[in-house]
Amino acid sequence: MNSGRIYLDNAATTPLRLEVIDAMREVAADADYNPSSLHAEGRRAAGLLDSARDRAASVLGVHRSEITFTSGGTESDNLAVAGTMRASAKGSRVVCSAAEHHAVLVTVERLADEGYQPIVLPVGSDGHVDVDAFSRELEPGTGLASVMYANNETGVVTPIAALATAARGRGVAFHTDAVQAPRWLALDVRSLGVDMLSLSAHKFGGPKGVGLLYARRGSALHPVLSGGGQEFGRRPGTENLAGIAGMVTALELAAAERAEATARVGQLRDRLESGICSTVPDVRVNGGEADRLPNICNASFAGVDSAALLMALDLAGVAVSAGSACTSGSPEPSHVLAAMGLEPRWRQGAIRFSLGPTTDTLEIGRVLEILPAVVADLRRPSAAGTRSETGRRDG
Repeated sequence: MNSGRIYLDNAATTPLRLEVIDAMREVAADADYNPSSLHAEGRRAAGLLDSARDRAASVLGVHRSEITFTSGGTESDNLAVAGTMRASAKGSRVVCSAAEHHAVLVTVERLADEGYQPIVLPVGSDGHVDVDAFSRELEPGTGLASVMYANNETGVVTPIAALATAARGRGVAFHTDAVQAPRWLALDVRSLGVDMLSLSAHKFGGPKGVGLLYARRGSALHPVLSGGGQEFGRRPGTENLAGIAGMVTALELAAAERAEATARVGQLRDRLESGICSTVPDVRVNGGEADRLPNICNASFAGVDSAALLMALDLAGVAVSAGSACTSGSPEPSHVLAAMGLEPRWRQGAIRFSLGPTTDTLEIGRVLEILPAVVADLRRPSAAGTRSETGRRDG
């Protein structure tokens, strides 16, 4: 990347694509009016909004009326979870996994204050929810189940179709946070079998502050915001037309390039992991035996503080994350890794490397040159004996 720095934090946010900038500029310069206005300018904006909705629906394989534009993944998750429960006549129980993004977990916790009953399922050491345990919790009185498609910290991919099938068999609405998926995983929601699916544009080359929620026709959703009747009455507020145009352009590009990007970036990620495990002692790849996104490597370095490692790599020109960017200011170790049962020494030293479509071989090679010395230097003051454990990919 420019300035010689290496950006490996694409799970946190991705650079705007040039095609996206062009699409946004075109709308902003000539047609960024209020789509709810009845004059000619408003009607033109409404036409562009309709076109964008049609294009997004085409990528997802759904009807245009099932697309609600939002401010991003967090709002989409909030609308799906809180909106469904507040509109549900089926019961007060809401089921999710312990490894969900905080946009889901905190919403579920707050619903408890309103009298709803949260059921937070454990995950195994591989990061997966047990399908049988999930099915057993879909008892009468359950209004919603929400399990993410791919984890933002470990990249572990959930067998969503199996969970959605179980939920559908019990008449329970099923939502998935698919924020990390568009560049790497199929998004045909009919095949996935989900009732709701959340996306956020800035995770796949689009702008920040815009996202969408797919909600199957017939889904009952109580708005979480108060205001006008935009977005079929599900999400009040004037639509961010330029942002939506950018997001839809990015979504189409992600779908068109998915196969090539997945294969190429997966090879680079595997090279990174192999290099780390062969050159750095006392390291493990979290979720390494599970099906994962091709771009995420979550590695734990025993005897190293993740914040210190992040800063040292940053000074060396490498941008990584100590977990979810949404909670990076928290002193607590990752709730995802804790849910997977990792011991404190592994949780304290976890770093997420997340590659993007522009990551190249030279960058990965440079990281593998930098990392061993950085880790060794951070370990030196507290080294208390011989560390003979070799790197491994633990599930």
